Amino acid sequence: MPEELTYRDSGVDIDEAHRALRTVAPQIRATYGDRVLAGIGGFGGLFDINFPEMQRPILVSSIDGVGTKTKVAAMVGRFDGLGFDIVNHCVNDILCQGARPLFFLDYFATSQLRGPVLAQVVGGMADACQAVGAALIGGETAEMPGVYHDDEIDVVGCIVGVVDHDKRLPRLKMMPGDQLIGIASSGLHTNGFSLARRALLEVGGLSVRSDMPGLGNTVGDELLRPHRCYFQAVHPLIQEDLIKGVAHITGGGLVDNLPRVLPSNLRAVVERRSWTPLPIFHMIQELGNVPDAEMFRTFNMGVGMVLVADRGDTPAIVQRLTSAGESAAVIGELQQGSNDVLIA
Repeated sequence: MPEELTYRDSGVDIDEAHRALRTVAPQIRATYGDRVLAGIGGFGGLFDINFPEMQRPILVSSIDGVGTKTKVAAMVGRFDGLGFDIVNHCVNDILCQGARPLFFLDYFATSQLRGPVLAQVVGGMADACQAVGAALIGGETAEMPGVYHDDEIDVVGCIVGVVDHDKRLPRLKMMPGDQLIGIASSGLHTNGFSLARRALLEVGGLSVRSDMPGLGNTVGDELLRPHRCYFQAVHPLIQEDLIKGVAHITGGGLVDNLPRVLPSNLRAVVERRSWTPLPIFHMIQELGNVPDAEMFRTFNMGVGMVLVADRGDTPAIVQRLTSAGESAAVIGELQQGSNDVLIA
């Protein structure tokens, strides 16, 4: 008689998933407020969307992943930052419509589930959600041997937020002379890692344990800097009608992201000398011999978010952002043109 087979024999350990989730359940529940009617444990999350303070509430949703940053995390052996990465990335995306986050759902997939890795990632998500008042209301853990290579993981997240109809962005009329305010990134955030790994680790011959000259940390530390969240600093400015448009600088860099918030008759002129890119970008470009145009189209180059504002309001906005802990500066302006970006 053939030997009896179990799911675990086939490479899927359901008990390990349950054990890992139990360890982070208190962190997840800590993200719940009065609006969460049902969270983990059910077949679906329940969330109360009654907003009497809004005239016409609009739900805003977005979904994204952290890409091959997961490979760097595996090389370093540190995964908690990935949870912050995916939540902060998604929060920043819906901020571009003026929305505040309500709840978040995650997808964690791997070839073979390791409880401590899942706990680090989901625990990071819970902490990031709590920081912006969002509920980590549900998720999916998938163990798929044969689909993912050994030790590989994938991290994806979906967010839902809300904005009052009259506060949606972009909404105020943009015009030539409006200024672009850049807010500093913490590094690569969650984009460009395939090129970064190729330039630094393959062509450049470095490892994640190689020292970053003059910084006192390693290449791995620089690459794993969490995606910065701009919600707490920017959302109050949006509510006060000081911001005309917001662009989250992710895949596609400045070149592809800024036109997404501009009218068809305006061009963004970005003055590249108005800020100094972080050392990690210089290293990628030098070791990989990457052209300027490719750098600005692949990476954020040290600018994680761009705000469009009236010229008369920009000094106060920059001051407000600085007081909120962000590094911000005017990096360019809008000119008559054809919905593109000029890096000058």
